Amino acid sequence: MERQNHNMRMSTRRFTGLTNGFSKKLDNLKAAVALHFAHYNMVRTHRTLRVTPAMAAGVSDRLWTLTELVEQTSR
Repeated sequence: MERQNHNMRMSTRRFTGLTNGFSKKLDNLKAAVALHFAHYNMVRTHRTLRVTPAMAAGVSDRLWTLTELVEQTSR
């Protein structure tokens, strides 16, 4: 859990209130968190697993591209 918290804070600057990108609206924050987790689980290959977490869990059988992720989020 601590590692996940660290990853979220380092990759999503919306959690640091001193930057220009911090979320002023709750809906924007929810969208940013959802996009982070979708990228983390579907697109990013993890070094220790050598696949995405979704592939390791059997949720997906292939690596998603960023284009596919953007297309799914715009639906």
